[in-house]
Amino acid sequence: MSDMDTTTPTGQSGQAPVGPSVPERSGGRFAIVMPAVVGAFSLFLLVGALLLDADAAEFPGPRFVPLIVGSVGLALSVILAIGVLRESRAAREVARDEDTGEPEHRTDWVAVGWVVGGFAAFAVLLPWLGWILAAALLFWCSSRGFGSRRPGLDALIALFLSSAIYLIFSTGLGLVLPSGILGGGF
Repeated sequence: MSDMDTTTPTGQSGQAPVGPSVPERSGGRFAIVMPAVVGAFSLFLLVGALLLDADAAEFPGPRFVPLIVGSVGLALSVILAIGVLRESRAAREVARDEDTGEPEHRTDWVAVGWVVGGFAAFAVLLPWLGWILAAALLFWCSSRGFGSRRPGLDALIALFLSSAIYLIFSTGLGLVLPSGILGGGF
């Protein structure tokens, strides 16, 4: 091997990279909106659960699930906010638009479309499809939005999750979720 033949471990010859690459899915300055929405919804659940008059109810009672979901949601919103702030700082240090010198931000609108479309379809189709099928569709669309490219496996996992949630709510908590076409009714 000669002195002039410098190759990197990946087999590329030439010069070392100039700097770290830009994260592909940086959310821009509006990325903090999602943690804020999750945090606000979680606080709403926590306050609603604490104000609920359910002192005479047996364990687990009507406060149980909202308290768990609200607490977990609040913790996740803090974790998301920290991640957004770290990514935003790293993106500002790395990528600058050549014309304006401002940080470059990219939003994956296809992914946003899959998730928002899944929520919209869930809300519209829930009375007709029922919980199991509508929630499975929501979970499947969300997995596509987050980048999964295995639609068959995603559909099986989505059906399993929605069925498990249906069983937990109906038998474990005694709540009635819409059964839709699987229950024989519309």
